[in-house]
Amino acid sequence: MNLTTKRTLGVVAAAALALGSVVATSAQAAPKSVTLVFQNAVTGPNAGLGADELLGAQTALYEYNQSKPAVQIKLVMADDVSDAATASSVAAGIAGNAAVIGVVGSCCSTATKASFPAYKSGHLTIVSPSATNPSLTDPKQPKSNGFPFFHRVVPTDAFQGLALARLAVKGVTAPKVFYVDDQSTYGVGLKDTTAAALVKAGVTISGKDSVPAGTADYSSTASKVISSKANVVVYFGYYAGAAAFKKAIDLAGFKGTYASGDGTLDGGFITQAGKSDAEGTLITAPTVPFELAASAAVLADFTKATGVASPSGHAYVTETYDSINVFIQCIKEGHYTRSSIQNCVQNETFTSIKGSKFSFTRYGDVSGGAPVGAFTIKNGEISYLGNA
Repeated sequence: MNLTTKRTLGVVAAAALALGSVVATSAQAAPKSVTLVFQNAVTGPNAGLGADELLGAQTALYEYNQSKPAVQIKLVMADDVSDAATASSVAAGIAGNAAVIGVVGSCCSTATKASFPAYKSGHLTIVSPSATNPSLTDPKQPKSNGFPFFHRVVPTDAFQGLALARLAVKGVTAPKVFYVDDQSTYGVGLKDTTAAALVKAGVTISGKDSVPAGTADYSSTASKVISSKANVVVYFGYYAGAAAFKKAIDLAGFKGTYASGDGTLDGGFITQAGKSDAEGTLITAPTVPFELAASAAVLADFTKATGVASPSGHAYVTETYDSINVFIQCIKEGHYTRSSIQNCVQNETFTSIKGSKFSFTRYGDVSGGAPVGAFTIKNGEISYLGNA
């Protein structure tokens, strides 16, 4: 996809309309409406992540509304800018709104983790389409996990790290890897699992660096890459940083393989890096492209709901569709309060867009795991290669 200013403003406008429509649910067994929150990066350098995931939410809600349900679902947009401080403040406001019975999001582990204190205090259930940091569901890290209210429909970076380690060096003779993380919860977590897998496989690590998200000048790190003689570079972070870093190492003369994780799986990476610098980038992500997962009828609903001709190139549409359908199933079954929703999400079995059944473990991971896909940038487009 090509993320445009027009599209971003459209999402913000939709958010404003949704926020203006919030009403408190009644105490009746079957209220006229219930409220879900879509918390994501609506604005900011990684807004493409939220814009993509919104497409899945819109499609699922369109299909629900086509059934003319007695209980309406109001979807409220909450912009966390993929930032910890913003997410903490946003989550506090959401948790304090008695109308809200569930949250879909956030896209990013850093914002998700920062939201936990408010949601745990408010007993508010979360289902994330794409927050993958292992600590979010680690029973050994009670200060970091979201137990018992956090759930996600994707596998953790413990799985993605193995896949990224394989993909980054595939076909490279005598690989020498230089890796960089963006110091985010997500970036550091994926770095740890990937680096461990590379070391275990006997791959030479020629260098490493840690550069905070939002850095404007990557020339110093680019110089380290060239000096290290690395022929593989792996970036752990979100697409804005991945794009700026790729431009810097290409300018410095790097000619090897460039790989990254799912935070880079967005058309915004291509736009910000430029078509030539983005070309050939390898990316892993625990997602199945919506155009492969959905039936012809659901694809038609996608276009009707979003006004977008094709889901191709839009990340985590499938997983967001499944995430919001978790709540939709519970609402259809008559669960209208926070406590009832939590009990439903934790204990029920759900059906994915592919027709497979899934449920959540005690600490919120999807039972049985899920595949990690491999992608590349080819001719200025995101291309799916299959399972990583």
